[in-house]
Amino acid sequence: MKFDWIIVGAGFTGAVLAERLASQADQQVLIVDRRDHIGGNAYDRYDEHGVLIHRYGAHIFHTNSRKIWEYVSQFTSWRPYQHTVKAFIEGKLVPVPFNLNSLASLFPSSMADRLERKLIERYGFGVKTPILKMLDEQDPELKELARYIYREVFESYTRKQWDLEPAQLDASVTGRVPVFISRDDRYFQDVYQGIPARGYTELFQSLLAHPNIRIMLKTQAADILPDVQARNVVFTGPIDEYFQYRHGQLPYRSLSFDFRYEQTSDFQQMSVVNFPNDHLYTRILEFKHFTGQNVPGSTIAYEYPQPHILGINEPYYPVPCEANKLIFAKYAAEAKDLNGRVYFAGRLADYKYYNMDQAVGRALKLYDEITQAREVGVSDTPTLAG
Repeated sequence: MKFDWIIVGAGFTGAVLAERLASQADQQVLIVDRRDHIGGNAYDRYDEHGVLIHRYGAHIFHTNSRKIWEYVSQFTSWRPYQHTVKAFIEGKLVPVPFNLNSLASLFPSSMADRLERKLIERYGFGVKTPILKMLDEQDPELKELARYIYREVFESYTRKQWDLEPAQLDASVTGRVPVFISRDDRYFQDVYQGIPARGYTELFQSLLAHPNIRIMLKTQAADILPDVQARNVVFTGPIDEYFQYRHGQLPYRSLSFDFRYEQTSDFQQMSVVNFPNDHLYTRILEFKHFTGQNVPGSTIAYEYPQPHILGINEPYYPVPCEANKLIFAKYAAEAKDLNGRVYFAGRLADYKYYNMDQAVGRALKLYDEITQAREVGVSDTPTLAG
């Protein structure tokens, strides 16, 4: 078999790049994935009760990029959806990220009003402030408020999610859930937000429907190389796996889910409720709130963070801290030495905490770089053993 490209991984990065190469450059593309489905961790399916579930946890597409939104919109229509999350804190459900409404829910009104005025005077209205920055406050009341938010909202949740203290993590992680000086309860403020109207799996089926694309599932890329010729390889899996862990294994966090069907129309008020301080799970998901389905009963999932163990569970999140950056730098140097014969892209290959829109953007940018840098064609296949 001859192909212009082998793309390892059928998640957003691999699928978008495959679509661009096939439709815009008339390239023959083989996309390979070791799992039995396309879509990566965005994969969804109907369970035995007819509920469309996100198999690997909650996925909400959101972006401020018109280019990315319009690109993905070629392959799906959208269910308008504004994501809100509440956290169970001191017996109450309050909005997260922590905002002025959370403040009003948890503190006596006179104190909440006073703290609100101070927050607005100090930071401005509509501003998102990292909690670690707030902990450095000089004002005694604001400093005590920061300690309260850190303790009740961030500290235990971070320990469960990452098995690290917040201060040990890169600011790119701790800054993802800031203190929001606002009354906007939405989890995201992006201009474009939605859920694919017919699900993520149908979106991926549309992305990969081009006749120049062939898909092989339940396949390890290394197993098929003796029978395949291709000039170019794109690897979207863990970069340390590609190089056979020669510089050590990069840590990833994983998740497990306890799916349950409840004989009730609504199990909880919204799609996601967080539990920072109670239970071993971090949150409960209810999928009908994502999809707007009108079916009897409801499927929920309890989400449990856990370490990634090779061959046992899936890698979800790179763990960005200083020690891991040093390990990744060694693999990045090895990748650079391949002189463009193998491209690395995606959350696991770049060892970066990408949202879905960022993964799409990464693939679109890589496509532009490839087409601008050189002509593409068929020759001998680069090895996947590094």
